[in-house]
Amino acid sequence: MGDADSLFGRARLGYIVIETNRFTDWHRFGADAVGMHADTLDATAMRFRLDDQQCRFLLRRGPAEDVTAVGWHIEDHTAFERILARVRDRGVPLAEGTSEEATLRGVERLWRFPGPKGIIQEIFTRPRLATEPPALRTDGFVTGQDGMGHIALTSTRPAQLRGYFTTLFDARLTDYIDETISGVKLKIRFLRLNRRHHSIAIAATHGLRLDPIRTRVQHLNIQVAELDDMTRSYQRVEELGFRMALSVGQHTNDRELSYYAVTPSGFEWEVGWNPTVIDETTWEPSTHRGISIWGHTPVGQTITSKLAQFKQAASSITHREQTVPALSGKGIPDD
Repeated sequence: MGDADSLFGRARLGYIVIETNRFTDWHRFGADAVGMHADTLDATAMRFRLDDQQCRFLLRRGPAEDVTAVGWHIEDHTAFERILARVRDRGVPLAEGTSEEATLRGVERLWRFPGPKGIIQEIFTRPRLATEPPALRTDGFVTGQDGMGHIALTSTRPAQLRGYFTTLFDARLTDYIDETISGVKLKIRFLRLNRRHHSIAIAATHGLRLDPIRTRVQHLNIQVAELDDMTRSYQRVEELGFRMALSVGQHTNDRELSYYAVTPSGFEWEVGWNPTVIDETTWEPSTHRGISIWGHTPVGQTITSKLAQFKQAASSITHREQTVPALSGKGIPDD
C-alpha cells in the first residue's frame, strides 16, 4: 500500500467508554483527584471532559468495571469511508450507532465494529462542542490534532493486535521496551497513529503467553499541560485515599514524566507530562531496556494482589484471547 493510500495521521484517540457501578468513587477520582470536568447526565451515565469537547470519557452503569469501547476521531469523511470499507470488505460486522449513543458520546454520528479483547471500536468525524469551558483543576490537558493520551493492553496475541491496528489505521511501530517485572520478561510494543508517540501500547510475555491483568485495558493515559498539574494531581490522588500503582517517574522511550493511579474499576490511570512528539522524517524504531529512566516505583503491592495476578495469568492459558482475524492480516511477527 502506497503512502497516498495510507490512513496514517488521519485518526486519533477521541473518547473512551467505561462500564462501572462505582459512580460516586469515579466522580471523586476523575473530578476531585485527577482534575477533569465531570457532568452527571442521569443515574446511568456520567461524562468527563478534558477540553471543549462534550465527552472524553463516558461512564455507563454496569458490572464490567472495565473499558467497553474506544472512540477514534477520524480526520475527514473520505478517511471515514475508507475505514468503513476496510472493515466491510473483510466481512466484519458493522453497525451504525443510534442517535442516543451518539448524543451520549458527544458526537454527531458513529459507526462501530468488533475489536481485540472484546473492546468495541467506534469511529466518528465530528465531535460536539460544549457551550461552556470545562471546570478543571488543572491548567489544561493536551488533546488537539494528535488526540488524547493512549490506551495500554496486555495480550497473549500481540501480533494479531498489532496487525489489527495496522490494517485499520496504518499504525506505525514507534519502538519496543524489554522489561522484567516480578521475574516475568515482557516486550511492550508502542504504536502511533499520528505524531503522538503512541496511541496504543501492547505488552506481552516472552515465551509462554500469559495475561496477568483482569481488565481488558491495563491502563489509560491522559496528558496534562504543565508539570505542576501532574504533581498537584498526584498529591490529590494520595490525599483522597486512592491507591497509587507507580510513583512519579520518567519513561525511557517517550521521556514522559508520569505516575499511575488505580481507578475505582481496578485498571490503572496514567497522568503524564511532556512526552516526545515524533518527527516522521527522522524517527527509527528501537528497543529500550527497561520502562523507566528513574522512578515509577511500585506502591502498595501486597502478597494478596500478587497472588491474584498469578492466578489470573494461569487462567489466561486456557482462555483464548478474543481477536478479529479478518482485520488482523496474518499478524505481524516480532521484530
